[in-house]
Amino acid sequence: MIALQTALLADLGRVDSRVDELTGVQVDSRRIRPGDLFVAVGRGSEFLSDALERGAAATLVPDDAFAALAEIGRTVRDRSTARVVGITGSMGKTSTKDILAALCMPSARTIAAEASFNNEIGVPLTLCRLEDDTEVCILELAMRGFGQIAALCEIARPEIGVITNIGPVHLELVDSLDGVRRAKGELVDALPPGGTAVIPPDFPIERDDIDVVRVASPIATPQDERTEIGGVSFNFTARHQAQNAATALAALDALGLPRPARVDIDFSRWRGEEDELPGGGLLINDAYNANPVSMRAALAYLADRAGDRRRVAILGDMAELGRTAPAYHREVGEAAAEAGVDELLAVGELARGYLEAGVPGRWFPNVHEAVRAVGDVVRPGDAVLVKASRAVGLEAVAAALTELTTA
Repeated sequence: MIALQTALLADLGRVDSRVDELTGVQVDSRRIRPGDLFVAVGRGSEFLSDALERGAAATLVPDDAFAALAEIGRTVRDRSTARVVGITGSMGKTSTKDILAALCMPSARTIAAEASFNNEIGVPLTLCRLEDDTEVCILELAMRGFGQIAALCEIARPEIGVITNIGPVHLELVDSLDGVRRAKGELVDALPPGGTAVIPPDFPIERDDIDVVRVASPIATPQDERTEIGGVSFNFTARHQAQNAATALAALDALGLPRPARVDIDFSRWRGEEDELPGGGLLINDAYNANPVSMRAALAYLADRAGDRRRVAILGDMAELGRTAPAYHREVGEAAAEAGVDELLAVGELARGYLEAGVPGRWFPNVHEAVRAVGDVVRPGDAVLVKASRAVGLEAVAAALTELTTA
């Protein structure tokens, strides 16, 4: 991290310091390295001693944890010359971030948000990884309602703003697709004059003082287990990742960096991970999150990858859809039927709607019941998709299936 003076913390809360300069910031005491500042968020004050024992150079018990992290992140950002890219969207933002980071790293000193460090804690923590020689910083910006992306942008000041797409997510909080568009559009509003917006073809833009790049559906050429897009060979075959790659390439071009001929992406966990199952079976673990659009894309990918294998979809609730939730769950059930799903395991109260389309299957009230039954449902040689909103915790089902392979 760009060195931060301990004296700057004095107005943020109670400080216990052993040094004048700090070289890192953590909110998890288990991640502390010598020279780090430990910021006690929530129950973090219970782990002050642990942080010090692990080598923390200072601890901060903030008066307002979010405000303190924002101020620290803002200070580090102000001292950096790195170009900052902010990525948001209804789906695909983490994968687009992963792809863009892999594209940038061969030619620029790059840091990118870990996993889904995309909120009022994660964004400042990512900024606090900036070094004096960092050239590109790639942030993921999430929202739970209006104003959150604007607040994150005030801290991070991105020069390039990427909106992957707009879809039916967080409808409980923003009411409609237009509300989603307005909330995501806060990123475009925050760009400085001369900045660049990388956006879907139909996203409305009213500014004329920024560059606008609209990303159309790309031409994707399969190459065995790879896909070529825009002259770059990528290590994936999923159709929905092709759009993410095209978006990342547009951001790469906006940065003025060269396109590599070949790149291998290390995607964040539980996002389309593939594992072998007994008897030549296949597990597609996409359990990190879900919405109606990403569910349909995942079911289409299951159909692509299954070949002549039996198709099993283990699908949990999609959260935050508000009054439209029942209809969207029924539509996903219809998509499962169209994808040729042979058996559907529905997990959660809303997930009952998946079974209304007539796909043979079973309903489970929670993930624990599903874990107990999955070994009896999945047969050797099956192709299995596991997907749900984060709150369902469906990765436990994927883990149970993986244990079948190692048993």
